[in-house]
Amino acid sequence: MEEHRKTIEENIIESYRQDEDMMILVFAQWCVNEGLDPEELYQQAYPQQQSNERLQRVLELTVPKEEAGPIPDDTVLGVLSLFGNEDLAFVVSEAISNRTPKK
Repeated sequence: MEEHRKTIEENIIESYRQDEDMMILVFAQWCVNEGLDPEELYQQAYPQQQSNERLQRVLELTVPKEEAGPIPDDTVLGVLSLFGNEDLAFVVSEAISNRTPKK
């Protein structure tokens, strides 16, 4: 019984990690699409952290803007908030308000 519970817990943790990686990928791809540096924005949000290994790993999965589908601002902000990344969502909001309007 204990072994079964441990397996379920491990599966839940792994599922959350995968979801979190997807959130990081949405953020990173949005940055690429907007011509922003994901690591720079992350540093602004979390200056106390040296670097984020998961972000660096996920950056390898991003594609050039021309190959990516559009990611609406609301989507990236919603995903960040869903995972409690309020500081990063704030930095993204600032980047959105500071960009030049698209024509």
